[in-house]
Amino acid sequence: MRIDKLLANMGYGTRKEVKGLLRSGNVRVNGQPEKNGKTHVNPEDDSVTVMNEEVNYREHIYLMLNKPGDLISATEDAHDMTVIDILQPEDQVFSPFPVGRLDKDTEGLLLITNDGQLAHRLTTPKKDIGKTYYAVIEGVVTEEDVTKFKQGVTLDDSYVTKSADLNILQSDHVSEIELTITEGKFHQVKRMFEAVNKEVTYLKRMQMGSLKLDPELELGEYRELTDEEIEYLMTITKMD
Repeated sequence: MRIDKLLANMGYGTRKEVKGLLRSGNVRVNGQPEKNGKTHVNPEDDSVTVMNEEVNYREHIYLMLNKPGDLISATEDAHDMTVIDILQPEDQVFSPFPVGRLDKDTEGLLLITNDGQLAHRLTTPKKDIGKTYYAVIEGVVTEEDVTKFKQGVTLDDSYVTKSADLNILQSDHVSEIELTITEGKFHQVKRMFEAVNKEVTYLKRMQMGSLKLDPELELGEYRELTDEEIEYLMTITKMD
């Protein structure tokens, strides 16, 4: 990798700013000053320092966000703030993007990464990775609904959903439920309840597979995934 690209990727400035940094003589490769931005280095083997501080290069970033209900699940938007806008600059330099999407008014677990392969494998229907939601429902949710969701319900566009696990937490004129689905059609949870004549008034994603939303994260807060969490995601998305 060219050293100017490496330094830019690690947040040391734009290509132009990195060029000035190199000219200043404050960048060293394996202890030797390096001023040529075109010089190739191996981030795994070569020691790169800036002002005597080691550059710890990494290719990918993996973040868990507790998404609030006022952000767009996108990298940019002309009218609304996105989940990328609230990241710290040192994380934005990795050019990350949300894994899948949550509706603007939906809260909860959202993964953000720049690992395109992992993101694709996490969202492909072929993997049947369950996504568990907590929801507040206007209307009495019944065991009949549980059976219908298990069998698959017909949405407003005639699509029949895959089998889904509906767990009733509280059944009343306002009900509370948990729902696990293995696909991600547009507004799917809301449309599934519309199919049984009920309305979702609050929705929060709590889990992907066995990866749970960190209860320590307040709305709008995020953290890096642990090595164990990353390994889990790699394991469940392994190619057959």
